[in-house]
Amino acid sequence: MRAVTRNGHRPSAATRLRHFLPAPVRGAAARIVARRRASLVERHLEQLARDRRPILLGPWLGEVGFELLYWIPFVSWFCRQYGISRDRVIVVSRGGASAWYAAFAHRSHDALAFMSQDEFRRKNADRTEHLGEQKQVAWTPLEEEIVALVRDREQTDVAVLHPSTMYRLFAPYWWGHRPMAWIHQYADFSPIHPPSLGVSLPANYTAVKFYFNDCFRNSPQNRAFVDRTIRGLADEGPVISLSTGVTLDDHAPCEPDVAAMHDIQHLLSPQSNLMVQSAIVAGAKRFVGTYGGFAYLAPLCGIPALSYYSEAKSFSTRHLDLMRDVLGSRNHARLLDVVAVPEERRR
Repeated sequence: MRAVTRNGHRPSAATRLRHFLPAPVRGAAARIVARRRASLVERHLEQLARDRRPILLGPWLGEVGFELLYWIPFVSWFCRQYGISRDRVIVVSRGGASAWYAAFAHRSHDALAFMSQDEFRRKNADRTEHLGEQKQVAWTPLEEEIVALVRDREQTDVAVLHPSTMYRLFAPYWWGHRPMAWIHQYADFSPIHPPSLGVSLPANYTAVKFYFNDCFRNSPQNRAFVDRTIRGLADEGPVISLSTGVTLDDHAPCEPDVAAMHDIQHLLSPQSNLMVQSAIVAGAKRFVGTYGGFAYLAPLCGIPALSYYSEAKSFSTRHLDLMRDVLGSRNHARLLDVVAVPEERRR
């Protein structure tokens, strides 16, 4: 039987040929492809900068982790590198993430302002099925629809910097063909300063967000570990759960019903959930939860994060290595601690 990709297509002749080439030849070819790809991306960015229209960044519809670690640093670098003024930038994200872009963007729109939570989830699932993955490696009808709605709301045409540009540029690092310096030359990493919620919160609280994903599977052992961990934290002081009741992806929460744990569902809506969670994290003494996007948000807000995984082979360490390098360059390496669930706790 002939091999097929997860999109259901047979690998191209070029893809099959690569398997027969010696590793040094493949490496040299990958470096050439990376440089050519970067040249094309830079040319595209220069054209965007020369365009007189407002520039729409997005729409970002993917994972929080990639948004924080790659997309926001990339578009921040783009605005600085090409002298794009804040007044010209329009950010489009989802779930109240616009505060993360405030340093370089004057205006923003939320995808959930244009459609209901259920409609967004359904259309985003269709987008993922169409591409064969969650990452925005190409335009889809959902993004075209959102951009058209933004143009209508703004009453003007816009140029678009789509996330697929970033994915093309950064892929050589993810594939292991380029070193970490490849990312740094196209990214500005800055602290995040969420706005205050203006509500009374307990003093010295721990922000908690446990959910199931590829590296923290839904198992009785992991459920028991989460239960023990949260109950132990609650014995030490106030705990605020970041489980929102707003479901935009397939990350199911797995936190127990602990009477001493505060929740924030009364503070948010689908359009504000990430902003509210960011503010809660930024005001906490620490973050504890599943290894994922919020493990990056906390350190970027200057808050220590302790995150757990149970499946070591289910995630790329390149993302974690980059985050640790960014924090280490600021002498903030202590803010990120990512560890495996202790073996004795899995039994």
